[in-house]
Amino acid sequence: MSRYDEIREAHAWRVPERYNIAADCCDKHPRDKLAMIHERFDGVQRELTWGELQDLSNRAANLLESHGVGRGDRVAVVLPATPETAAIMFGTWKVGALLLSMSVLYGDAGIAHRLRDSEPALLVTDEANAPRFASTGVPVLVLSADLLHEHSAEHETAETAADDPAQLYYTSGTTGLAKGIVHAHRYLLGHEEFVYCHEVEDGERFHGMGEWAWAAGIAPLLGPWRLGAVQCVYQREGGFDPHRQLDFLSRHRVTNVFTTPTAMRSMMAIGDAGTRHPCSFRRVCSAGEPLNPEAIRWFREQYGVTVLDYYGLTESYPLVANYPWMEVREGSMGRPMPGWDVRILDEDEQELPPGERGEICLRARSNPHYPLGYWRNEEAARETFGGEWFHSKDAAVMDEDGYVWYAGRSDDVIISAGYRIGPFEVESACIEHPAVREAAAVASPDERRGEVVKAFIVLAAGHEPSDELAREISDFVRTRLSQYAYPRRVEFVDDLPKTLTGKIRRIELREREHAAAAAT
Repeated sequence: MSRYDEIREAHAWRVPERYNIAADCCDKHPRDKLAMIHERFDGVQRELTWGELQDLSNRAANLLESHGVGRGDRVAVVLPATPETAAIMFGTWKVGALLLSMSVLYGDAGIAHRLRDSEPALLVTDEANAPRFASTGVPVLVLSADLLHEHSAEHETAETAADDPAQLYYTSGTTGLAKGIVHAHRYLLGHEEFVYCHEVEDGERFHGMGEWAWAAGIAPLLGPWRLGAVQCVYQREGGFDPHRQLDFLSRHRVTNVFTTPTAMRSMMAIGDAGTRHPCSFRRVCSAGEPLNPEAIRWFREQYGVTVLDYYGLTESYPLVANYPWMEVREGSMGRPMPGWDVRILDEDEQELPPGERGEICLRARSNPHYPLGYWRNEEAARETFGGEWFHSKDAAVMDEDGYVWYAGRSDDVIISAGYRIGPFEVESACIEHPAVREAAAVASPDERRGEVVKAFIVLAAGHEPSDELAREISDFVRTRLSQYAYPRRVEFVDDLPKTLTGKIRRIELREREHAAAAAT
């Protein structure tokens, strides 16, 4: 029996009846132990022990209660990544309230919808963002370190059941308004990627590149803290700067990292990254969107580390992962996480044999991460979460050895001359070309074939668009992928439309293609 099979067989979920995220991630640590190294974009640095962060979070709990926040209330947060923000998060759970953390990058309309839908008791923000919320009708608290220190550092953490609601995330769907997903305190116990993939060690330095506004930013903060890591936090200003990011990781000798394919592709523009920004990486993992083999190979060449990809959704993640003690098959998302019942099913919820394309599905209520439902939308919650299986709407193939290979969103399938083509395969092949930095493949209407593959290409530095280069990329993919699954049309663009989490919005490109076809 392989190590993977042994771990899967031995795994058992241990969820206590009473559980609180703040108690497990914050309160339990020794007061003199280092908790966070924080660096601001202007170079100002702070180091905080757990005693200091525990006091700050108690002060935050007392501050929230002084503004009327109590058990079951929602606390909306629009703040940058600072120790005080972390304290507000812990303080929210200490009073038994629900956290709704939102990005400063959200547009006003997106925030307004979330505020209307969640009806928070309080919105906590900073001085720079406060004017945006003056007319929302929600009480606004402008946070500062001085304000926190006006309150007592003594506070008892609320006794909460593991099933009590703790976190409210809003899905950034492609249609309709975003829906709030309610997670219980127990959801953090399902984030065992930090045990099996990152293999977090007590006291080691961890860094997560995701923003503290969605699951792929908050989980890499809380999960490693729960296991005793020191969080190295970089408070960015503006967009992602690969030089600054790698410099930060190098100077602080970070050994364990959560990154994203978008961030990695930005780093790949630095040809001598490994020598210019030497790092001490022990484990590097990636999630949030499919990880191209070329990015894995680049990172290995520069830093001698194989990046481990894992996969999941805001509703539940990670479902599937790569592990340091198992063969990594580049381009695969790995094998199902221990304790997660993940299958590739057809439209009738029947399991498909290896090699056949279907939908990634998770057996409902089979792990602690399974959500309580949608916020104030019981009908949608029953439809999505109430059956035997949760449907990811992601298409994939599982091979003979149980490795899962992503094939695109179920509704992104390109049907061309009878062939079913997964856009991710095309995009991965495009990115292998040295002139290509990013690529998105979508269906483009075609009179003869019904649909053909069209690739939107962002060129790497030093390359200029031309018809000749378009033909070269098309031929490059055809020779490496197949004689039918290649871009028959290529359009060079300056950038690709993306969600705030960095995922390419293929739907926007598809709609553009259909509109253009309708106009001709």
